[in-house]
Amino acid sequence: MGTLLLVRLGVEHGLTADEVLTGARLGMDDLESGRSESTTAAEQQVIRNLVAAAPPGTTWGLDAGRRYHLTTFGIWGFALVSAATVQEAVDVGLRFIDLTSALTAPYADVDEDGDLRMVFHDPAEPDDVARFIVQRDVTAVQTILEEVVGRGARFKQVTFSHHPTPGTAARYAEAFGVEPEFGAERTSVVFDPSLLGERLPQADEHTSALAQAQCRDLLDRRQQRAGLAGQVRDLIIARLRRPPSVLEVAAALNLSERTLRRRLAAEETSVRILTDEVRAGLAAELLVSRSLTVAEIADRLGYVEVSSFSQAFRRWHGVSARTYLAEHAP
Repeated sequence: MGTLLLVRLGVEHGLTADEVLTGARLGMDDLESGRSESTTAAEQQVIRNLVAAAPPGTTWGLDAGRRYHLTTFGIWGFALVSAATVQEAVDVGLRFIDLTSALTAPYADVDEDGDLRMVFHDPAEPDDVARFIVQRDVTAVQTILEEVVGRGARFKQVTFSHHPTPGTAARYAEAFGVEPEFGAERTSVVFDPSLLGERLPQADEHTSALAQAQCRDLLDRRQQRAGLAGQVRDLIIARLRRPPSVLEVAAALNLSERTLRRRLAAEETSVRILTDEVRAGLAAELLVSRSLTVAEIADRLGYVEVSSFSQAFRRWHGVSARTYLAEHAP
């Protein structure tokens, strides 16, 4: 659905669907059938095509973000809207963020003022492509905030690590309802503290639990990789305290390093991504089981410092280990 929205954006700006989908190995029939799944690589190619076709001074990424409604994300969107409060919606959304189109790996952090800040990573893409992706992802969060809380809901602060192209700063202010800070240390949105505890209009405890369970099942199915990735996962699990390097994995599987990288890329993953997946899943399981302390879990997963593990856990699950444990208490 996310890729289809991007194609429609391009068509509305005068491109043909074939032009937008060039190199993505997808056709409109695939996207409109509802039976196909667009890969991350295909979506990134569509974005590159849009950026290449966009005239100077355009903000198509901001336009794209306004199209990503809660209904775009299926059960993930339903889990958010049925959450009890804005804080819970943020926690749920970040915990299952891999079910969305986000390419900026957002996570929650508490800044020096004690405010909740959602931070977005800059994608490893050329500046113009990265700018589009960041525009889209951050504006999509603004759109979702308005739909969860109500029209007129605004962030306390919005920052971007990039600078706007000439003549476009006003469009950012229009999209977010506040004047963003550009050239900041990181791209982020800050929630107004008074907003976090606000009870959502469609909050329902039973519906929320059911939606979250479905999100968890869907995410588990997506992460249960087969093929070469499955073999790599087995090697990583066997050596958690010192996960194998790419070279060591290649040697264990009797492959060249180049072949290993190429075949994993075809499965849209890498040794680094798989290591993160294994650690993230086991960290959550071990924490909820209460059989080990946080320090012992960190050691078992190969972290010398507990602080490093804590930072990684927040990146994986969108909340601290303490908050995660409280939310999953038996």
